[in-house]
Amino acid sequence: MMDRCFMPVQISKHVYWVGAIDTNIRDFHGYETRRGTTYNAYLIMGKKVALIDTVKAPFKEEMISRISKILPPGEIDYIVSNHAERDHSGSLAAVMEEIKPQKVFASRTGVRVLRELFDLPGELTPVNDGDKVNLGDMNLTFLETRMLHWPDSMITYLNEDELLFSQDGFGMHLATFERFYDQLDPAILEYEAATYFANILMPYSGLITKLIERVVKMGIPLKMIAPDHGPIWRGEGIGRIIDLYQKWARRKTTSKGVIVYGTMWGNTELMARALAEGMAAGGAKVKLMSTDAFHRSDVMYELLDAGALLVGSSTLNNHLLPSVADVLTYIKGLRPKDLLAQSFGSYGWSGEAVGQIEEYLKAMKAELAGEGIKVKNRPGGTVLEDCYKRGLSLAEILREGSAAVRTGD
Repeated sequence: MMDRCFMPVQISKHVYWVGAIDTNIRDFHGYETRRGTTYNAYLIMGKKVALIDTVKAPFKEEMISRISKILPPGEIDYIVSNHAERDHSGSLAAVMEEIKPQKVFASRTGVRVLRELFDLPGELTPVNDGDKVNLGDMNLTFLETRMLHWPDSMITYLNEDELLFSQDGFGMHLATFERFYDQLDPAILEYEAATYFANILMPYSGLITKLIERVVKMGIPLKMIAPDHGPIWRGEGIGRIIDLYQKWARRKTTSKGVIVYGTMWGNTELMARALAEGMAAGGAKVKLMSTDAFHRSDVMYELLDAGALLVGSSTLNNHLLPSVADVLTYIKGLRPKDLLAQSFGSYGWSGEAVGQIEEYLKAMKAELAGEGIKVKNRPGGTVLEDCYKRGLSLAEILREGSAAVRTGD
């Protein structure tokens, strides 16, 4: 029955999409994937048949079923592994065992990582940056993209179809039965692409800028960009997603403040709201995010263009709240740059949380706007007024910074 259900999709003259659709996944290494994802694999029908990437292990039969509608899987000559992470390579060993390809290509680092991850039933052929593989009537060119976002990563270009298999670049976690970007809601596309960039690729922004510059200098014509997750880009969409990546990689901050807080009895929340009111009154855009209501990946999406990060927590057992520590650990790993920062919080008797937040912020190389604001129990007296004024001050700093960016100062 399965063999009759899953159909391939022809995306160019010589290439078919033969991947899998995962509508159920909701967590991807701590990144909440509310709309699921796809594991994209591509079959190139040359004189030598090549499979670009495989799929996550549970979806192997779905991929094989799609391939079987085009040709017997055993007639595949080559497999290219652009990235060794298991969502792309999880079924590689089983596929190699079933189809027995003549060669399996990966970057030199990819060969090592794949051997460390799996007991493979065959040899791997390492390729270098710029190497080519001839399919008899077509040519593949490999470009190393180390740390985008693993050390083994590479992308593959099909010269004759002017098609770039971009691995995890230009992708998104979005499970759809439409294969092309222009078949989908533009607002959802931009949100999911931005969320993907913020939660996976932000630490490698400098490398992304260099890669785009390199591809432009090479003068590679592009009719299509086919990532390993999400829809395929074609036509005007190619320029659009490249422009967005360049913007996100530069991370030009705006007069936007993200206020993240955890509260036990509402006192820290009162401080957060007073800071938010002050920032808004000062002309800043504000996103107020309780750790009880917002996921860490939502926070990263908002930080993509934010100029300020304000973090508050109650003190629990001499420490900041676990939910706040979770978000700060996640942000620290993704390394957003050029953030103005502020800590705050209420406590019952010891009050260590505010200082611990500051240590996280310093480790992120954020610029502290001033001393942390902390209060014992209820924020009475002038505390909320002080929070409001600090919010006003932060908004003014952000406005001045945004103006400097606009004028080139």
